[in-house]
Amino acid sequence: MQSANAAWVSTFQLPLTKPTNSRTKQSIVRSSTKPLLKAPNACADEDECDINSSLPLPYHVKCITSTSNPFVKHCLKLRHSPSYRHSHGSVLVVGSTPIRFQESLQASSSAIDCLLVLDKAEVLEEFDDYPVRVVRVSSPVMKKLSGVQSTESIDAIALMRIPPTFLVIDDNQQEEDCRRWFPSPHRVLVLDGIQDPGNLGTLIRSAMAFKWGGVFLLPGCCDPFNEKALRASRGASFQLPVVSGSWNHLEALVENFQMKILAGHPESNKELKSVAWLSQGLADSLRDIKLCLVLGSEGSGLSEKTKQACELVSIPMAGEFESLNVSVAGGIFLYMLQPRTQRLT
Repeated sequence: MQSANAAWVSTFQLPLTKPTNSRTKQSIVRSSTKPLLKAPNACADEDECDINSSLPLPYHVKCITSTSNPFVKHCLKLRHSPSYRHSHGSVLVVGSTPIRFQESLQASSSAIDCLLVLDKAEVLEEFDDYPVRVVRVSSPVMKKLSGVQSTESIDAIALMRIPPTFLVIDDNQQEEDCRRWFPSPHRVLVLDGIQDPGNLGTLIRSAMAFKWGGVFLLPGCCDPFNEKALRASRGASFQLPVVSGSWNHLEALVENFQMKILAGHPESNKELKSVAWLSQGLADSLRDIKLCLVLGSEGSGLSEKTKQACELVSIPMAGEFESLNVSVAGGIFLYMLQPRTQRLT
């Protein structure tokens, strides 16, 4: 099994709170006795040296004003190139809404390597006690990195490490220990060819909201660290286990944990297989059973492999529409089939 540094990864988005009238903070490492990033010659341990060497920005640099700066070019590659992001194990997070999740991120293995703050903007109070390197950037640099014309709503960008909870399973590693993928595999959401990053991010967010154990991405899915996907996930991609693999890996997971596998599918008389209705009775019958739920894309629907391998379930609708948006349908499925202790009674 490979970590996120092996194959492909993308971007994350955050909107920042408006500056207050309090005095502008020039640094947020002032109260820390052990900064996350230190000068290369002042590393307290080997891990910190590795962090410094992975950040292509001299430690003495406190401000960047030119869009031609090599570090700016590095950040742009992180934003636009999945392979570049993966090879560096780093994600560019634009804005500050996801920074509001920083307290929970501190409890996990995710970390911010560097915070780029608009010149004269206020640093978020959440970072007062969190050791992170702060670099001030000019308005042209912020516009270049964020891809927006106005920086009024964007005054910070974070370089975050791809979390170890995101895994890409190597096709050659068929005997990988499935029990290491999801610490709590009672409920696993499986996405089949979801290419729209907004839908994928929303589904990851919903899976976390309803206490599912993780998300498994089959081939054809977009990058969960895509800029739009991260914006839609609201930070869930950094906290919920996400595994990318093949049907062989999924079958190994299902067999290992003796899981039942369902797939959301519109009711149709054309299907050779019967399609059951999603109901409270069905949900109650599955409450003590380990479960995988597969959702397909709106354009292509479920793959033939998924249709053959899964029990098909449809959401009953009084209206005349044939189907729902996959993120909407997913939210209904995730709520109805969530762990029994989580569902409201």
